[in-house]
Amino acid sequence: MAGGHADAVLLGFARALRAAGVDASAERVHAFLRAVDELRPGMRADVYWAGRLTLCGGRDDLERYERVFAAYFGGGLPAGRRAPPTPPPRLRLVLRESPGPGPAAREEDPQAPPAAALASGSEVLRHRDVADLDSAEREQLRRLLAAFALRGEVRRTARRRPARRGDVDPHRTVRELLRRGGEPARLRRHARADRPRRVVLLVDVSGSMAPYADALLRFAHAAARGSRTEVFTIGTRLTRVTRELSHRDPDLAMTALAAAVPDWRGGTRLGELLREFLNRWGQRGMARGAVVVLLSDGWERGDPELLGIQMRRLHRLAHRVIWANPLKARPGYAPLAAGMAAALPSVDAFVAGHSLAALEQLAAVVRGAERARVEGADRA
Repeated sequence: MAGGHADAVLLGFARALRAAGVDASAERVHAFLRAVDELRPGMRADVYWAGRLTLCGGRDDLERYERVFAAYFGGGLPAGRRAPPTPPPRLRLVLRESPGPGPAAREEDPQAPPAAALASGSEVLRHRDVADLDSAEREQLRRLLAAFALRGEVRRTARRRPARRGDVDPHRTVRELLRRGGEPARLRRHARADRPRRVVLLVDVSGSMAPYADALLRFAHAAARGSRTEVFTIGTRLTRVTRELSHRDPDLAMTALAAAVPDWRGGTRLGELLREFLNRWGQRGMARGAVVVLLSDGWERGDPELLGIQMRRLHRLAHRVIWANPLKARPGYAPLAAGMAAALPSVDAFVAGHSLAALEQLAAVVRGAERARVEGADRA
């Protein structure tokens, strides 16, 4: 298998880690690729340890790393991962869709990085439209979505925390002097603490969104693991489902959600339901300063003008309004639907939501990474 494709598989793994909340920076990814080259690239356990030692920055990353590794490469984790591993059989990188190993495949480079067929399939799956997946691919997508993490854009708070650099903290400095009997002591400093903004997800479960609803709700379940995330479903009714999605097991969460939502595959009344959300929750503070994400195709059976009015209200309250539309990625798509056209002037970011890669992009937009990249390029 060509080395370029092998690198693409490993880079796809790094992107999946970022989506799960692991801070896999460009420097860490470069170190990961170099480590794989230095070790036995054909060994699954070596890839596991190369990634664990280079891509994980702290204790919190380890659990996420193991979940993503098992979902992305398949087959669980290497045996004896708590101790020096026993080398398992050598694996070859083989595309799942390939017709079969020919002469060229049998003569492949033995030093090519490993990734079972599932790893290559995972990289291909990232860009596939969810509506076109078969049952086996949907199951694989669910495992990958279970490793997601969603954090809001970080904001600077008024509360201060101890820090090595920053302003002098007079109270802690004086206490240190008193503890030492008045002897000179090191100056204590503090800095303002950062806190992620609240994220509010409004997921459309109407009939037109049926092919995407399961994937989007599992994405919402992964996001709801954060303490500052709220999830609502919208269709003909507005239902708050944050509590139902609090189950750690995705299947249990989906079962509880199915029992709580009465309007599966019904119509869409976006304007009325958005008004209900703002009157009941948003105006009281849930949407104030938050990142609000609407996951919908924009089809509106009600009054589009009402939707436009409520979107303007939402835009004044929220820090950012993001709309993820699964239809956006289709060739020739234009936001001509009355509801979508009415909402767009009040949307800060309009993104696709049809695939795993699109949801990874959505997660980056929610945490502000994409906007920071664009603003940095503009300043340059």
